[in-house]
Amino acid sequence: MSATWYTYLEQGRDIRPSDQVLQALATALRLGPHECDHLFRLAGRAPAGEAAAAEALAPEVAAVPHLLQPHPAYLIDGTYDVLSHNPATEDVFPGLVTDGGRPPNFVRWTFLTPEAREVLVDWEPEARGLLARVRTLAGGHPGDPCYGRLVEELKDGCAEVRAWWPRFEVEARRGGHKRLRVRGRGVVTYAYTAFHTAGRPEQTLVIYAEQDGS
Repeated sequence: MSATWYTYLEQGRDIRPSDQVLQALATALRLGPHECDHLFRLAGRAPAGEAAAAEALAPEVAAVPHLLQPHPAYLIDGTYDVLSHNPATEDVFPGLVTDGGRPPNFVRWTFLTPEAREVLVDWEPEARGLLARVRTLAGGHPGDPCYGRLVEELKDGCAEVRAWWPRFEVEARRGGHKRLRVRGRGVVTYAYTAFHTAGRPEQTLVIYAEQDGS
C-alpha cells in the first residue's frame, strides 16, 4: 500500500478499497473501535462487523422491554430486526415475532404480512414513512448488504414498495402517534417514543403508551 494511495483514502477520493484492505489497515495502525469506524466511513463503507455488533445485546439491555410491560416496547437494530420485545408487543402486533425462524423484522411485518394492513389503521402513510426511513438508514451504510437484501425482498413481495422506492423519499426516525386495531378492543391510539442505546446508535428502544380517551 503506497503513501499516495493512503493519502487518497484520507482525502475521501473514489478509490473503493475492499473491506479486507480497510481491516488490514486498521490492524496495522492499531486503531481502536471508534477509529476503525471512522476509517471505514472515510472510505464510504459501513464499518466492518457493524450489523453483527448491532445485534449483540447486553442482557441488561435486552431486559428493558420486559421492564416496561404492560406498555408495548421492543428493541430494533438498523434494519428493523426486533432484538428484544415484551409480551404486550405481541398483543398489539400479532404475527410480528413469527418469521419462519429468522429474527422478527418490523419492516417485513409491515409490508409482507396480511395482519399489518389490518392492525395499522393508517397503513399507507405509516408504511410509506417507514420505507422512507429505511432509505435514509441505507444511505448511511452504502457498503452494508443487509439493506439491499431487505429492500429486494420487499420489492419482490409488495407492489407498493416497487412503486414507492424509486421516488427516493427520505425521513428520519422519530416519535409520533399510531392508530392500532387491537383484538377485542377496537381502534386504540398510541403515542410512541424512540431512544437510542448508549454506545450503539443503531439499536433503538421503541415504547408505546396508550393515549387517554382511546
